Amino acid sequence: MGLIWALAGIFLAVVLSGIGSANGIGKAGQAAAGAMTETPEHFGKYLILTALPGTQGIYGFAIAFLYLLRINQITVEVTGPQGWLFFFGALPVAFSGLVSAIFQGRVCAAGVMLTGKRPEESTKSLIMGAIVEFYAILGFVISFFAWIWVLPKAG
Repeated sequence: MGLIWALAGIFLAVVLSGIGSANGIGKAGQAAAGAMTETPEHFGKYLILTALPGTQGIYGFAIAFLYLLRINQITVEVTGPQGWLFFFGALPVAFSGLVSAIFQGRVCAAGVMLTGKRPEESTKSLIMGAIVEFYAILGFVISFFAWIWVLPKAG
C-alpha cells in the first residue's frame, strides 16, 4: 500500500504542476499571439514571457524523477508510512506549481501587452513574472529537502 501512496504523490507533482504550466503558457501565448498582430518584431520578448510559466512543470517533473530514483533504491517493500512521506513530500511542488503557474501566466500575459505597447519595458515585465516564480521555487525547495532529509533511503 505504501508504494501506491508514493506513486500518487509523484503523479500529483507531475500532473498538477503540468496543468498549471499548460494553463499559464496558454494565457501568455494567447496574449502574445494577439500582440504579434501589431508588433511581430517583438516575438523574442513575447516568447520569453510565454515560456516562463512552463518552469513549474519542469520542477514537478524533476521532483518526480528524484522520488522515483529514491523508490528504486528501497530494496524492500515500501511501507505505508514511507509511502505517506513520499506523498506529502511531493505536495509542495505539486500545489505551488499549479497555482503559481496559473498566476504567472496572467502576469506574463499582462507583460506581453505592456511589451507590445512599450517594448523598452519588457525587462520589467519579465521581473514581475519572475516574482511569481519565486513561490514555485519555494515549493520545489521544500519537496527537494524532503527528498534529501526525510524520505527513506535504500534498505
